[in-house]
Amino acid sequence: MKRTICTTALTAGALIAALGLPAATAQAGTAAPRIDLRVLVVGDGGPATDAIAAELDAAGTPYTEVDLTRSNRPTVDAAFLADTVDGRPRAKYQAVVLPNDNPFAAGSAEMAALASYEQTYAVPQVDAYTYARPAAGLQYPVTGGYSGSIDGVQAQVTAAGRAGPFGYLDGAVPFEDNSSSVGESYAYLSTPAPGADFTPYVQAPVPGTSRQGSLVGEYRHDGRRELVVTFVCNQYQEQFRLLARGIVEWMTGGVHLGATRNYFAVHVDDVFAADDRWDTRLNCTPSDVDCTNGAGTPNPIRMTPADVDYATAWQKGHHFTLDLVYNGSGSVDEREDNNGVDTLADKLIADRDQFRWVNHTYTHAFLGCEQDITVVPWKCRTNADGSTQWVGRSAIDDEIANNRVRGRISGLPLQPDELVTGEHSGLRILPQQSDDNPNLAPALADEGIGWIASDNSRDPEQRTVGNATTVARYPMNVFYNAGHVAEQVDEYNWLYTSRAQGGSGICEDNPTTTCLPAPLNTGTGYGDHIVPLETRIALGHVLSNDPKPHFVHQSNLAEDRIAYPVLNGVLGGYDGLFADNTPLVNLRMKDIGTELQRRAAWKTAVNADQVTAYRIGDTVTVQAPNGVHVTATLPSGTTLRGSAFGSAYAGEVSGWTASSGGTQTFTLPSLAAAPAKDGKAAKAPATHPAPHTKVPAGVTGKVPYNPGS
Repeated sequence: MKRTICTTALTAGALIAALGLPAATAQAGTAAPRIDLRVLVVGDGGPATDAIAAELDAAGTPYTEVDLTRSNRPTVDAAFLADTVDGRPRAKYQAVVLPNDNPFAAGSAEMAALASYEQTYAVPQVDAYTYARPAAGLQYPVTGGYSGSIDGVQAQVTAAGRAGPFGYLDGAVPFEDNSSSVGESYAYLSTPAPGADFTPYVQAPVPGTSRQGSLVGEYRHDGRRELVVTFVCNQYQEQFRLLARGIVEWMTGGVHLGATRNYFAVHVDDVFAADDRWDTRLNCTPSDVDCTNGAGTPNPIRMTPADVDYATAWQKGHHFTLDLVYNGSGSVDEREDNNGVDTLADKLIADRDQFRWVNHTYTHAFLGCEQDITVVPWKCRTNADGSTQWVGRSAIDDEIANNRVRGRISGLPLQPDELVTGEHSGLRILPQQSDDNPNLAPALADEGIGWIASDNSRDPEQRTVGNATTVARYPMNVFYNAGHVAEQVDEYNWLYTSRAQGGSGICEDNPTTTCLPAPLNTGTGYGDHIVPLETRIALGHVLSNDPKPHFVHQSNLAEDRIAYPVLNGVLGGYDGLFADNTPLVNLRMKDIGTELQRRAAWKTAVNADQVTAYRIGDTVTVQAPNGVHVTATLPSGTTLRGSAFGSAYAGEVSGWTASSGGTQTFTLPSLAAAPAKDGKAAKAPATHPAPHTKVPAGVTGKVPYNPGS
């Protein structure tokens, strides 16, 4: 696994040269123009432009969207695109995204205005999904190319792509093939048209030939630059997620507001304690709330010292740190039952500095309403007047404080303001408990808790609970009550098969859940079905600029150690896709919370038009409201107030800087000496190009870096 950044980021000049950009000193009139750091996205309701807009949203990059399907949309003309500010020509957009190379009618004045604008201000254009044809710099697919599905195809980044906007990738770009019965990716594969200045960045084999056809490439013509994309995608597909960063960096020249990184953190809950085991005969978990009236015989799952050795060795081998979320009473109980002996706790405490540690409360008590567990599902107990009986403030205080004391006695390197309550209790849990326990917020304040975990499947949006802020966690579908593969698969079958096939039918009753076509084989179903599915889901989060942590349980590191195949799939899959300069970012809980908090404030300011940002030559000026942290991605070597800005990632620098309400000025490294691509100066257009004809209807598509332990 890649933990540190080993390669030197491109200099600004090299980046600009690789992308073939002008050095941002082009003249429009007599003054160097002001280029606003905002993207124009012209959409037609298709998934490709929506995907790029989603990428900009996630990064925090401002954009203006024009919906071609709306009758009241603004007209894209010269006044819409540019004006003059303080006597200086201003380009209102640093890049243009179109659904194809020309979505307007033949002879359109709007396309002519866009072409003129792009020529005048050296503004690049992305064709989000276009037909391969000479107007886009490519031969028609019928001329030795291909039109059709590329599901399961392994595309490759070319040498030019790796030297340019896709240098953060190792080379392979696999296209999904999740279902043999559903077409997922349609593409036009073709080679450059004769005489066209076209550079393929991502290619795939043309079926039945030894030729490679372009999927993403740069077309230079008439003083304009287009990124030509000839495959359809949506924002959730892995192939788009892999290429999205490069698309944005190409069109912005590596100078834009917002930032993206690939995050992965894994919490292991219930450490020191034991987890109840699924009963494959009763189809419930003895001693837990899904088995009523004391049904079954408890057979708990608990790690051993050998499991700790395995975990520490696994971490070292993957350069990755797990967050151990602990319950101190688990060790106390074990010692009481074994004449003071707890070999697991002794081993964990001896190896404590190998992990990060998070308070999970002392006994893992449920801290919401008082539960009535005589029924399935459980319900909240009520008082005589019908009001809810709540766990008291002092009980919550004790659970937090006693576990913190136990951790400090053991020398655990805690972050005292982080908390994960048992089952995320205290927070609202539907359908039984629609509100937070009113005693939770004051107890969190008593104990100085700033960050409290929530369940992303129930409570995904970051929110405040008194003085604390939630950090949503993704539950992995590796069950807490399974230590063996057979138990995991048996419970999975119970949950995800129909009643007619011997399952619970829960999947039939829940409209958001799909039933399995048949029960999984208990011997092979985990490796063949569950592991690939959970790996794909988690890797999808990683590739979506999503820092939220995932969580499993200590039981999953014991016995058959069933969590590791999924974790290996995520880390190994990532390692095979990304270059050394783009490591996974492995943050602890409070740092994730801070990242999410800053993003929310930034998004609010951007959506309220309270952020102004523009570039003039080698200077970027940003103004944001007081207290809002500004996020930006800029060339390596950029300075802010005389000091280096940000930290290196994916060949650039990015980061946050607090705003005091005034302007902040970033100085880009000098680009004056940067050569043009291939040593040739960019050609200035003598006249505006003729508007393109509309694309034929055709197919529209089917839709670790670790900062410390």
